[in-house]
Amino acid sequence: MSIRSRLAKQEDRRRFRVRNRVVRSAHGRPRLSVFRSNRHMYAQIIDDTAGRTLVSANTVDAEIVGPGGVGSDIEAAARVGRLIAERAKAAGVLEVVFDRGAFRYHGRVAALAEAAREAGLNF
Repeated sequence: MSIRSRLAKQEDRRRFRVRNRVVRSAHGRPRLSVFRSNRHMYAQIIDDTAGRTLVSANTVDAEIVGPGGVGSDIEAAARVGRLIAERAKAAGVLEVVFDRGAFRYHGRVAALAEAAREAGLNF
C-alpha cells in the first residue's frame, strides 16, 4: 500500500469520525461544513434532515477576494466566515453545529469559525 493511499484512508476515517460526532450532537440544527483546499476556502450550511444546502460561501466568489486577490490566507477565510453568517441570518438560520471535517481547528479553519461567531452565528 502506498503512503498516499494510506494517508487518504486516515483522512477519510478522521472525516467520518468527526462528522458522525457532529451529526449526533446536532439535535436538528444545520451543520456548518468547512472545506479547505490549497487555494480556496469553502463553507456551506447543510440541513441534514432534508439533505440540502441552505447557504454557501467561498473564496471563489468575486465579492470575497476580488480580481487578483488571494483566497488562501487567513483574511480571506475570515471574510468567508462573515459572509456565511450574513447569508445564514438572511435565510433565518442562527444556530448551527460546526463541522471541521478532517481539518484541524487551526489557522484558516479557526479564522472562518471565529469570524462567523462574531458576525452572529451561534455554535
